[in-house]
Amino acid sequence: MFVLGTAGHVDHGKSALIQAITGIDPDRLREEKERGMTIDLGFAWLKLPGGREVGIVDVPGHEHFIKNMLAGVGGIDLALLIVAANEGVMPQTREHLAILDLYGIKKGIVVVTKKDLVDEEWLQLVKMDIEELIAPTALAGSPMIAVSAITREGLPELLAAIDLMLNSMQPKKDTGRPRLPVDRVFTIAGSGTVVTGTLIDGSLHAGQEVEIVPAGLKSRLRGLQTHKTHIDTAAPGSRVAANLVGIATSQLKRGDVLTNPGWLAPSTMLNVRLKLLPYLRHPLKHNTTVSFHTGTAEAMAKVRLLEKEELKPGETSWAQLLLDEPVAIVKGDRFVIRSPQDTLGGGEIVETRTTRYKRYRDAIIRSLESKEKGSAQEILIATLEKNQPQEPGALVRNSGLPPAEATPAIEALIKGQQVVAIGAGEHRFLFSAAGWTSLSERAAAIAQDYHRKFPTREGMPRGELMNKLQLAAAASAPVLSRLREEGTLKEEGAFVRLPSHQIQLNKEQQIKIDAFLRALTQNPYAPPGDIMLEPELMNLLIKQRRVVKVSDNVVFAAAAYDEMVRKVVSHIKTKGKITLAETRDMLNTSRKYAQALLEHLDQEKITRRVGDERVLGSGST
Repeated sequence: MFVLGTAGHVDHGKSALIQAITGIDPDRLREEKERGMTIDLGFAWLKLPGGREVGIVDVPGHEHFIKNMLAGVGGIDLALLIVAANEGVMPQTREHLAILDLYGIKKGIVVVTKKDLVDEEWLQLVKMDIEELIAPTALAGSPMIAVSAITREGLPELLAAIDLMLNSMQPKKDTGRPRLPVDRVFTIAGSGTVVTGTLIDGSLHAGQEVEIVPAGLKSRLRGLQTHKTHIDTAAPGSRVAANLVGIATSQLKRGDVLTNPGWLAPSTMLNVRLKLLPYLRHPLKHNTTVSFHTGTAEAMAKVRLLEKEELKPGETSWAQLLLDEPVAIVKGDRFVIRSPQDTLGGGEIVETRTTRYKRYRDAIIRSLESKEKGSAQEILIATLEKNQPQEPGALVRNSGLPPAEATPAIEALIKGQQVVAIGAGEHRFLFSAAGWTSLSERAAAIAQDYHRKFPTREGMPRGELMNKLQLAAAASAPVLSRLREEGTLKEEGAFVRLPSHQIQLNKEQQIKIDAFLRALTQNPYAPPGDIMLEPELMNLLIKQRRVVKVSDNVVFAAAAYDEMVRKVVSHIKTKGKITLAETRDMLNTSRKYAQALLEHLDQEKITRRVGDERVLGSGST
C-alpha cells in the first residue's frame, strides 16, 4: 500500500485536483467549504488504472496552516507538488517543497494545475520556473504534467504517471513494530472512538492489544478499516481507521502513536543531524526555541548546537533537541523545526532518549556519526558505549533498530567477541569489549587502592566494590562472578581482593602484635585487660585465629581458649553440668573471665544455660 500527498501554495487547486481524480471532496469541514480553502488535512483514495488502490492526504496550502500541513506530509510515499499555471511559483510552493526535502520524500510528480486559464507560452515559462526551483532538491527531474480539473485535460496522463512511478517503488517493510501516528480522532455512533493515520513499520490486526504513546493508554482494536472497507489486517503503508475499546476521544490527540505494547518509549531529548534551509535570511543561534514537528506530532523545543554557536543558512550541524513534552519517535524518523513565521530546517533523528551532551567534544561527534551511518553492529556498539551494561531487550530499544535486525546482530557481536555477555538468557548484561576491559581494569584499580589504604585487611567488602563500579544490583553478582572466573579478583566470604594481595605489617605494627600475644600467654586464662590492640590489628589476629575475642574486654590466645573449651566440655560430659563457680575454680581464674567464657560458649551453642548451670549445647562435639 502507498499514500500520495499534495503540497503547494494556497488556492492552487490541490483539493479540486483530488476531487477530480477520485470523486471525493477532501474538504470535510464546514468552514473549509464556506471559505473555499483547505484548513486541515483531507483524505481520499484512488484506484489507479493498473488496479492498485492508494490513499491520498490533501494538505492545506495557506501559511497559517503549515502546522497542519506538516502533520500530513510525514507519512506519504509520493508527493504531488501542485503549482497553478496562472500564478506560478509562490511562497508556500517553496516552503512546501523544502518540507518535502527535509522529510526525505524523494519521489514526486509536479502537477501544473489550471492549465485552461493560460496559453501555451505562459505555461512553458511556468514550467521553466518550476524546473529551476526543484533542481537542487530531491524532486529534481521529476515528471511534470499540466492538467485542468475543469476540462479534465491531462488527468489520464497524471494517473498513468502515478501508476508508473509506484511500480518502481519497493513495498513498505514490515519490521514487526507497527506505528500509527494519529492525525484524526473522532467518534462513530454505535462504535465509539476511532483514530486514523498512515500505518508505518508493521501490521495491525483486529482484536489485538495496543498501546497509545506517549500517554501510555492500553486498548484493544475492535475493528480496522481502510478506505471505508472493513479489514482484518492493515499492512504497512496503508491509511487506517482504528476503532479503540475503552478509550474516550478526550484522552487522545493528534500526535499520539498507536503501537504494540511495551516497546516504544517517548522521548524528550533527541540527538539529530540538523540542516538549515539555504534561503533563510538569519542564522539559527544556540539555545533558540523552535516548534518541532515529526510524524503528526508537534512540540516546542530548545536547539542545543553541539558544534557551533550559530548555524548559518544552508549549513548542517549535530544538535540536541530538548522537547517540552514527550513525543513517540524512533531513530531514523525525519523532523522539521519552525519559527512562528518560517520553516527553518530539519533532518534525521539519530538517537532518542539521550542524555545531555557536552558541546565541542570530538568523541561525541564521532559517536553520533557512527550511529548515523554505521551498520547495525556499529550502532549497537555505539549505543552500548554510551551506557553499559544493558540487557539485550534494553539495547534493542535504545539502539532504535528493529528487533529482527538488532537481535541477530547482537548474537554476532557476542560470537565475534566484540560484545561481552555476562549471565544467561534475556537477563544477560552486555558490555562492549572495550567497556568490559575498562570495567575489569577499574575493578582491579579500586581493589588495589583499597589494599594500599588498608594493608592489614584481607580484602574489600564486596558491596563497597559494586557501589564504586556503579553497577545495578541485578548485574553485581554475574559481573563479580565473571571477574572471579577471569582471575581479576578473588572472593572470600563477603570480601574481594586481588589475587596477589598479601597482608602486610610495618615494623611498628609487628612489635605491637608480638607484645600483645606475649601478654596473653603470661597468664592465659586471665589475660591482662589493660592491653588492647587497635581494631585493625585485633581483627587481623581474630581472622588468623591467633586470638579469640569472647567479649568486648576479654581476649584469649587461641591455644588457651581451645584448652578452656576442652576442659569445660569434658567436665560437663563427666558430671552432666557445670556452674560458673566450678568453671572459675577449674581454670584457676576470676569470675570475670569465667563468666565471659561461658556466655561466649552459650552464643556458640557449645553450652546451654539451664538456671545457674550449663549443659552441653547443640554445637558441642
